[in-house]
Amino acid sequence: MKLGINLLCLTDFVEDRHLASIRRLQDLGYDGVEIPVLKGNVAHYERLGRELDALGLGRSTTSIVPTPEANPVSPDAEIRARGLTHLDWALDCAIALGAESMGGPFHAPIGVFTGSGPSEDELKYGADAHRALAERAAAHGMHLSLEPLNRFETYYLNTMEQAHAYVDRVGHPAFRIMYDTFHANVEESRPEAAIRLIGRDIGVFHVSENDRGIPGRGHIDFPAMFRVLKEIGYDGWLTLEAFGAGLPAIATATRVWRPLFPDFETLFSESATFIRKTWAAA
Repeated sequence: MKLGINLLCLTDFVEDRHLASIRRLQDLGYDGVEIPVLKGNVAHYERLGRELDALGLGRSTTSIVPTPEANPVSPDAEIRARGLTHLDWALDCAIALGAESMGGPFHAPIGVFTGSGPSEDELKYGADAHRALAERAAAHGMHLSLEPLNRFETYYLNTMEQAHAYVDRVGHPAFRIMYDTFHANVEESRPEAAIRLIGRDIGVFHVSENDRGIPGRGHIDFPAMFRVLKEIGYDGWLTLEAFGAGLPAIATATRVWRPLFPDFETLFSESATFIRKTWAAA
């Protein structure tokens, strides 16, 4: 197991001024970080990758979701083309960073709904885009970890049953799924069965409490989930994802209007201890 942390709890754009906090994460036993790719250019992520190399930290990315104006599953060919360009940019940044995985909900715009589930055309457009992206990622020794979201954020992929079928539709070994315990807490009636279903197609496992605060303080049964992960032979990233109210843009996107942890030191240290101890006991 590799212990990671999604840095969206800290910032939406990692810069040199955040390196002291990242060093502290290393001191607390984190093996790597999940870098938000919401803006910036390839050169920025290349420089950041060198800094992380110097610290000996692994990394993955969580990438910005498409917008209605650059949507890879749009019925409009021009909008769809802009969406594909956006996905290529995100992957270029992940490659420059030296990421192991490019993750996140890079399938359809968040908060945009059509009044039904995904159409056959939308699924085809998405699968074609993700297959081509997976081919590029594989050429650089990477994989994709696409994240299903709960029904209040997207209509495109919500459950592991849908994700499992989508993996088959994409049909590329570098295309995997990000399992997020917060979203699964909404959508999965039997989370352990959902983990078994998606099985070896899990690229990254997001450890996120039911309120998106510190794991272990809520009601999600992480011991049971970790036991299933060990049963299926998962030994990849367990990545903490928590959110606070300190970043207005992220707070708006995640609907977090109150503090969910007292301070970063408590979040970082208590989460690391909880995840490692729970994993060891599983």
